[in-house]
Amino acid sequence: MRPIVACHCNQCRKASGHYVAATQVEQKRATITGDTLRWFKSSEQAERGFCSVCGGNLFWRRFDSPFISVWAGTIDGKTGLKMESQLYPESAGDYYDLPAVRVIPQSELD
Repeated sequence: MRPIVACHCNQCRKASGHYVAATQVEQKRATITGDTLRWFKSSEQAERGFCSVCGGNLFWRRFDSPFISVWAGTIDGKTGLKMESQLYPESAGDYYDLPAVRVIPQSELD
């Protein structure tokens, strides 16, 4: 899994109640067991995975990507991962300070 990236975009803040902190893994390397995972098409480009029993927000993935983002707070146990960077700091809520990590410019996201 890659280091944690924080996303402050409005959609992530509304979906999570705060900013999202996520790692990422290739979908073909991810193993998801059980039958409670449901997907919600959150935009024309992506969908969010959640538990249909508890409603927990677990994953995010772009339709055209081989990767799946995993909400860091949903991982059981120690991960050894560290927050490395952040997206959309201009959309951050006014109730928290930004993490002291690199901002990924919009030009790197396209």
